Amino acid sequence: MVASGPTGPRRRLGAELRRLRTGKGLHLDAVAGRLQCSTSKISRLETGKGVPKPVDVRALMQLYEVTGDAEREMLLRLVRESRTEGWWTSYTEGVQPEKFFLDAPGRYAALETDAVGLKAFDLSVLHGLLQTEDYARVVLSGQLPRRSRQEVDQLVELRMRRQDALYRTSPLRLDMVVDESVLARTVGSRAVMEAQMRRLLELMELPTVSIRLFPFEAGVDRAHMGHFTLLAIPEDLGSDLVYIEGLAGETLLESESDLDLYRDVFDDALARSLDADASREAVRRSASRFASPWKATP
Repeated sequence: MVASGPTGPRRRLGAELRRLRTGKGLHLDAVAGRLQCSTSKISRLETGKGVPKPVDVRALMQLYEVTGDAEREMLLRLVRESRTEGWWTSYTEGVQPEKFFLDAPGRYAALETDAVGLKAFDLSVLHGLLQTEDYARVVLSGQLPRRSRQEVDQLVELRMRRQDALYRTSPLRLDMVVDESVLARTVGSRAVMEAQMRRLLELMELPTVSIRLFPFEAGVDRAHMGHFTLLAIPEDLGSDLVYIEGLAGETLLESESDLDLYRDVFDDALARSLDADASREAVRRSASRFASPWKATP
């Protein structure tokens, strides 16, 4: 079972601090000026990206005139929980961020740990939760050409560990739409792809996993503008998120308008996808195509 991490408490703390600041009618720059720190520091605390220090939160509580014992204890408890290390830390230790791929190693794993459900459109390669170890190693080696083999191996291990969430007592719910091009593209070798297709067939048997194929015949959809992941986060850990990863780095969207847009895009793609049985048969055909010639079916 995957343990929880500090991301949820950080986001909850940030939301509380933002609520207190806006309740006082203060702008970020005004708060930064009173605390003699940068505006970005206050912003990072409110967005859950920074690691909060007790001294900073106490100063903010004083500025926002938080006097109730229960509210003060709640905020300080969130600070303590926010400063714990997540289960992914040992897998990312020594792996440096890379501008064109990783803003912060382990950051997505932290968000995924808090999620109870995930929806994604896979445009170029399979989502990490669906990948075999060999497939993941080829993908990460191609995306991180300047990383050492040790760093890539650590990130592959992290990716494999994330998949524990599919088998925990309350498993992570997956709803995936996979573009047919992902099944056609050779990643590594035919053997790697055959094993990957067999893995997809195994995952498709899980009651909490839905993998639907978006066929070539369906044409072009709004979802083809780029890979995205929708994360359903329990209310006590924060709000739902859209996670987008690209050459410029990672983007997190959490406004209701953005969430509604990406939910609508996903639902459109899902509606144009093959049904479960036809998707499963398409994956079987792909596995046969990648099999050795003497194993392939006509």
